[in-house]
Amino acid sequence: MSNKPLSPLLKSANDHLKPVVLIAATVLLLAACQSQQTSGSEHNNKEPLTMKEWPNPPMAKQRDYLVEAPGGNRNDPWYWLRDDERKSEEMIAYLEAENDYKEAALAHLSTLRSSLFEELKGRIKEDDSTVPYLDRGYWYYTRYEEGLEYPIFARKAGSLDSPEELVLDVNQVAEGHEFYSVGDMDITLDGTTLAWLEDTVGRRQYEIVIKDLKNGEVTSSGISGVSSVTWSADNRYLFYVANHPETLRSWQVWRLDVQAASDDPKRAVLVYQEDDDAFYTGIGRTTSDAFITLYVSSTVSTEMQILPSDQPLEAFKVFYPRERDHEYGADHLGDQWIIRTNYQAPNFRLMSVDLNDHADRRAWQDLIPHTEDRFIHGFDAFESFLAISERSNGLRALRIYDWDTKESSLLSFDEPAYAAYLGTNVDQASTKLRYIYTSMTTPTQTWEIDVANGQRELLKQVEVPGGFEATDYVTRRTWAEAGDGTLIPVSLMYHKDTALDGTAPLYQYGYGSYGASMDPTFSTSRLSLVDRGFVYAIAHIRGGQEMGRVWYEQGRLLNKMNTFTDFIDVTDHLIEQGWVDGSRVFAMGGSAGGLLVGAVVNMAPDKYQGVIAHVPFVDVVTTMLDESIPLTTNEFDEWGNPKDPEYYDYMMRYSPYDNVEAKDYPAMLVTSGLWDSQVQYWEPTKWVAKLRATKTDDNLLLLHTNMEAGHGGASGRFRRLEQTAMEYSFVLALAGETAAE
Repeated sequence: MSNKPLSPLLKSANDHLKPVVLIAATVLLLAACQSQQTSGSEHNNKEPLTMKEWPNPPMAKQRDYLVEAPGGNRNDPWYWLRDDERKSEEMIAYLEAENDYKEAALAHLSTLRSSLFEELKGRIKEDDSTVPYLDRGYWYYTRYEEGLEYPIFARKAGSLDSPEELVLDVNQVAEGHEFYSVGDMDITLDGTTLAWLEDTVGRRQYEIVIKDLKNGEVTSSGISGVSSVTWSADNRYLFYVANHPETLRSWQVWRLDVQAASDDPKRAVLVYQEDDDAFYTGIGRTTSDAFITLYVSSTVSTEMQILPSDQPLEAFKVFYPRERDHEYGADHLGDQWIIRTNYQAPNFRLMSVDLNDHADRRAWQDLIPHTEDRFIHGFDAFESFLAISERSNGLRALRIYDWDTKESSLLSFDEPAYAAYLGTNVDQASTKLRYIYTSMTTPTQTWEIDVANGQRELLKQVEVPGGFEATDYVTRRTWAEAGDGTLIPVSLMYHKDTALDGTAPLYQYGYGSYGASMDPTFSTSRLSLVDRGFVYAIAHIRGGQEMGRVWYEQGRLLNKMNTFTDFIDVTDHLIEQGWVDGSRVFAMGGSAGGLLVGAVVNMAPDKYQGVIAHVPFVDVVTTMLDESIPLTTNEFDEWGNPKDPEYYDYMMRYSPYDNVEAKDYPAMLVTSGLWDSQVQYWEPTKWVAKLRATKTDDNLLLLHTNMEAGHGGASGRFRRLEQTAMEYSFVLALAGETAAE
């Protein structure tokens, strides 16, 4: 398991993104990069945007560069746009020229863009807070103050009537930084000291900062390039994971003695190093706080090591040795371990084992056996019951297993498309389970169920200012038939006044990689399109795990083409049903979802009026040939290794950059972050440059590069909405739906 969540809001944001996840996942984070407010003409143009109306766009120079590979050598004339140091004046000038061109091309939409920003911002309750949870004598919660960008982490001792204690005001520590992000956080078990990770660049190479919660003193550790932290039980040692300086792979675990002098050579001691470059490393604690857990994971294999948290100077012990194609994780409960494993169980099963017998798999006993129609995501273990997060028929649901009766039952929900998740549960002695419920029309709700009597209590529903009424919207599920006969689930949302008669524009989102499932959750931003007559669709394509592990296997490696054809088949289905206007279809994806729409736009450009690709992974072959680039070696089991001619040939069939042709493309908006560590900025930059030089149409092609951020875009809850406003104004103008009201 992982550290106890100091804030559900923080954890949900940080856990969204693949490809080092995950997920995520929300559309907003995959889409988030900062844009500048525009000035200029206030004319809201209802004609399709074309390049003919604007000054000539920047045209990147072409310089021959040979990319060598066993499967074949290729010339890449835009390779020069890559600068690992981000210092090339010529490259920076080109990115700035693209940004200037983008602003000039969208200047006539400034009124709409400003209106959308205010509209999006107006749906955020500015002084909101999370539901408090009790942990080791403190009630922890996260709140926001009106007008401020960042969260405030706070607590109250013993009772909610006690005075508030500030754990961390992110607004204060973010002052003076264009970008600020909080990574992992952990508080000592005695509640006296906070350690958190901060990033002021956007590259996710965090620095450890420590705060004395008794006197408020903040100390920088001077240690950077870190990805996760956790305290030992004696509050003296902080375990942290260091990233490789070149590949950024999380690979070393260090033990920091916070009481030692800064010049003491034994202050930081290396306790573990993962030399297999296909594996990433993480550190955390069991829910019981009794063990520190060290995880290493690749695409298809995991290994867990454990250390009693009150014995920090001892060595970690392997829970069960790694095996290829075996993924597992475990949490501690009393005198046993509860294990989630895919051993002889593609959709995973839950097992238990006595505390000291974990290394003997013959001793593992089934709790929730494997079934072909149920995928198990995770669990929370309590003394009187087990709560299981699972998925069946494409929907995320919850199951309760009673230790005494050995029987289990699903929690029931009414909507046709929804998602139910485990909430913040840190007290294993509790008889109550917290869980989260949401749908495309239901704002996120926090519930608590007393498992002993079945009574449920709604603790909080996210408030949506601006007159939102759930009854104004409709959510439904449909199934699109893929070319091979497979049925693809699709979640839809639209306004009750929108007629599904073939006149409504369609905004279709998909991801389809890493086994990440895109659930039909609520989004306040989405309302700005739906209120203007759009049908919003989430295509649950293969490559995720919406329909179980087989769904993932059918969408990776040499099956990857299914991901792209599924997305196109969903588009065709929605048009053929007569629900949407086939001439006003828009596709959006981010990161690996950017690869999706990049491949789709090469395969079926005539089906889409506009495409939005956020931080897209589009130069697949060249990137996967270069093992110095972050994430490459870990992802050979996702995409394949192009040094193998079979994978090289297959990847070349869909790599968006390599398949750009002299033909017409739809209007496109592409975003990037200069400091992106997930998808390097030069991938979308090169892609746009090649499209500009090759395509035969006059449709608008825009590149927006956030010069102060990385993969997740701008920091701050309001600033990232500026990019959403830019995207939506682009889409609405193309669709002819530009009224600001």
